[in-house]
Amino acid sequence: MKEDEIIDHLQKGTKTNEAFQALISKHKVRLYWHIRTIVKLHEDADDVLQDTFIKVFRNIKSFKGDSKLFSWMYRIATNESITFLNKKAKKMKLSDQELNDFLIDSLESDVYFEGSEIQFQLQKAIDTLPQQQKTVFNMRYFEDIPYEEMSEILGSSVGALKSNYHHARKKVEKFLKKD
Repeated sequence: MKEDEIIDHLQKGTKTNEAFQALISKHKVRLYWHIRTIVKLHEDADDVLQDTFIKVFRNIKSFKGDSKLFSWMYRIATNESITFLNKKAKKMKLSDQELNDFLIDSLESDVYFEGSEIQFQLQKAIDTLPQQQKTVFNMRYFEDIPYEEMSEILGSSVGALKSNYHHARKKVEKFLKKD
């Protein structure tokens, strides 16, 4: 099923199950990895992915097509991930930095983390970045999303995104050279 057909069926309420399954099949892996870069742990990423698809399903009628469907879903996934982390920090009574430290420590013992020591150090370096730089770095470095598409998703200018990526890359390089 093509994307415009999926949107049409979901917005009109026809073939809803088939259309939603097609939507999930088409986007779940890419969204999962985006969410995983933010929340770190597999179980948390699964929960946030489910919340993301629920929100997409409930709000698909408000999708106007001003951006690509994936861009819209990506924004929802990002917001759901950040909301999840804020709730987790509050529940655990941790500051943002303490939560980041906790997640990185947990990542070492996560059976679903198949990374090498270098990848682990890269994750530690990325976690030292401010949220906007972290998001831009992950989108560009891991997902190779063009700046124009990032601009659509994040609502920032291409110039600001390039600047964020440049500064993030320099900070990550400095962190990795230090360790």
